[in-house]
Amino acid sequence: MSPLTTPAPGVRSPLTFDPWDHALMDDPYPTYARLRAEQPLYHNTEHDFWMLSRHADLTEALHTDDGFSNAMGVSLDRSAWGPHASTVMSFLAMDPPRHQRLRGLVSKGFTPKRVAQIEPQVQALADRYLDAALTGRGPDEEFDWIGEFAGRLPMDVISEMIGVPESDRAEVRRLADLLVSREDGLRDVPPAGIDASLTLFHYYTDHVSARRRRPTDDLTSALLRARVDGDQMNPDEVIAFLFLLVVAGNETTTKLLGNTMYHLSARPALLERVFADLSLVPAWIEETLRYDNSTQLVARHLTRDLTRYGVTAPAGAKLLLAYGSANRDESVFPDPDRYDLDRPREQLGRILSFGGGRHFCLGSNLAKLEARVTLAEVIRRARRVQVDHERCVRFYSCNVRGFEHVPMTVEVR
Repeated sequence: MSPLTTPAPGVRSPLTFDPWDHALMDDPYPTYARLRAEQPLYHNTEHDFWMLSRHADLTEALHTDDGFSNAMGVSLDRSAWGPHASTVMSFLAMDPPRHQRLRGLVSKGFTPKRVAQIEPQVQALADRYLDAALTGRGPDEEFDWIGEFAGRLPMDVISEMIGVPESDRAEVRRLADLLVSREDGLRDVPPAGIDASLTLFHYYTDHVSARRRRPTDDLTSALLRARVDGDQMNPDEVIAFLFLLVVAGNETTTKLLGNTMYHLSARPALLERVFADLSLVPAWIEETLRYDNSTQLVARHLTRDLTRYGVTAPAGAKLLLAYGSANRDESVFPDPDRYDLDRPREQLGRILSFGGGRHFCLGSNLAKLEARVTLAEVIRRARRVQVDHERCVRFYSCNVRGFEHVPMTVEVR
C-alpha cells in the first residue's frame, strides 16, 4: 500500500518513507508527522537507512561530531555516497580536522563582504530576466517562473562570482541542471548527469588553471590566494568547492524562489498583503524556508550505535536527517502546517533549513540575498501574480524539494 493511499476506516496504513518515491514526495509532510509521533528513529528495511525526524534529535545530531560523520557524503544516491564524496562536495563531506582546515580556507575567500558586494550584480541579473519575461506581455499571457527566471538567476550569480565568462554561462547552467535531475524510479544520478559532471569538472579544471596563471578579483582567484597559517587550498580543493556551489548553492536557491512564489500565490490574502508592503519580503522568505524548505534531507554515516526511543541504529548505518520534518515539529512551531508570515522571530530563529553546527550552510547569506533582491523587484514591478497551481511540475531528487515549472501570469504596475 502506498503511504498516500487512503486506508479503510479504522485501518492505519503502513508507515513507509522512501525519498525516491515521487508520490510520497509530492507531499511528505503527513508522513513526517506520523514519523515524529510513531517512529522518530525510523528504519527503512528495503533500502537499509535510518532517519531522525524530530527537531530536538536533529539539533543534537547537527551539533555533535562524535558518531555523526559527513565523510561519506550527504546524499544516499549510490554514486554520491562513499569515501571520495569530498571530491565534489568539498568540506561538506568532511569531518574534523579536515573540515575545519578547508572551511577556514574557503571562508577567507568566500567572505560576507564578498557576498554583500555582489548585490548590484544580483539586481542587474534580476532586472535582465524580468525585463525579458515581462516586457510586452499582457496580464493574461503566461510565463514559466522557473524556466524564465528562478532557474537562471542563481547559477548565473555563482558564475558571476567565480568568474565564468558570460558567453559560457548558459552551457554551465545546463550542465548544472543535469547534475541534480532525477527520473521516476531512478535511485542515482542518471547517465546524462554523470556525463554533465565530467564535462563540468574539465571546465572548472581549465578555469582554475587559467586563474592560477592570471589571477583576477573573482572568487576563484580569492580561493587560490587564501592562506591560513601558511596553508592554502590546492587546485583540486578549489575545483571541489566550485562543484559544491553548483549543487548546494544553485539548485537549492532556484527551488527556494519557486517555493516562495508557489505558496504565497496560493493564499490570496497574504499575497495582497505582501505585494502592498516590501518590508514583508524577509518574513515571506523565512516562513517559506520553514514551511517547505528546498533542502529536505541530508545524510550522515553513523560511526557508533545510536539508540533513541528504545531503538538502536547500528554503527556503520546510513542516517537521514529530515530537515523538512524538523521545521514542522509541533513542539517548536505551533500550528506548524499553517503558512504564517507573522511567526515570532524566536521561532524562525530555530528553523534548520541551513543545517547547524560546524556544517551550517556557508552560502545562507547569499541565498537570502538573492531571494530578497529578486522578490522585492517582482513586487516593485507587479500589482499581483497568479500561479496555475494545477499545472506546476515538481522536481524530484533524494534531497531537494521544489518545482521544475511554475506557470504564472503577472499584472504589471
